[in-house]
Amino acid sequence: MRFAVIDLGTNTFHLLIAESFGGTFEILYKTNVPVKLGEGRINDNLIIPAAFNRGIITLQDFSLSIKEFNVDQVKATATSAVRSAKNGAEFVSEAKAIADIEIETISGDEEAELIYKGVKLSGAIQDLSLIMDIGGGSIEFILCNTQQLIWKKSYNIGAARLMQQFFKSDPINDGEKHAILNHVQNQLVDLFEICEKHQPTKLIGSAGAFETFAELIIRKNNQEVDICKVKTYAFNYDEYIATTLKLINSTHQERAEMPGMIPLRIDMIVIAALITNYVMGRLKLNQLSLSTYDLKMGVLASLL
Repeated sequence: MRFAVIDLGTNTFHLLIAESFGGTFEILYKTNVPVKLGEGRINDNLIIPAAFNRGIITLQDFSLSIKEFNVDQVKATATSAVRSAKNGAEFVSEAKAIADIEIETISGDEEAELIYKGVKLSGAIQDLSLIMDIGGGSIEFILCNTQQLIWKKSYNIGAARLMQQFFKSDPINDGEKHAILNHVQNQLVDLFEICEKHQPTKLIGSAGAFETFAELIIRKNNQEVDICKVKTYAFNYDEYIATTLKLINSTHQERAEMPGMIPLRIDMIVIAALITNYVMGRLKLNQLSLSTYDLKMGVLASLL
């Protein structure tokens, strides 16, 4: 069987094509496109026309790849940007009519569940851990151990939302930092309560921004690691902190010139760094690892 998984994120659309043999699978093709569906007016719950068109054109391209690979089953999931947009249903029907791709808009709870399945598949969960997935529209937190998912929740505090609401200066100023962290603190009250009770020992970052953090460190240290080919990566805590502080204090141009930075994340990485550092500080965590397996691998795991 050949499966195609499409993850329509707020920032990026992903396509993954895999073939299954018995209980295992091989990835035949994967690509991602920075569609920026949440551009401009995500906090007004609207997909602007330019982003809407980029999304449909990208899905038409994905549809061609799916036909080329003779895929048997397609699963496309849409998350925060489509879920919250007034014209989200219109986007879903246009995708079906123009690109012949049927999209399922999933809830934040379902999103967290699939992220957990993807991260579990990577082997990153080795003890009581908190998984964090920073999207453009939402952030998911999943408390789990090797046996089970203990607690999960999706929060509407994604990097694109916070960036459009608070991040106006270059480099980000103290007032904006405090406004972001104050907002995050008010949103995450129940996360801190559940973690106080269970005491996770490690934070696992699910793909996205955490891949960029890893890439920046790998390039700086000239390490022989290809993030595209590994399932997990363990951060040195001091190196991670030094890297994120540099990101937070640098200008847009300085970040753009950092080896390993991708254009989509030049500004959003500041938000990701601020929130991750705040959560780790608040929960007294000094162990951090990356799982390159995320929601789309969770969807694949469910299909298999």
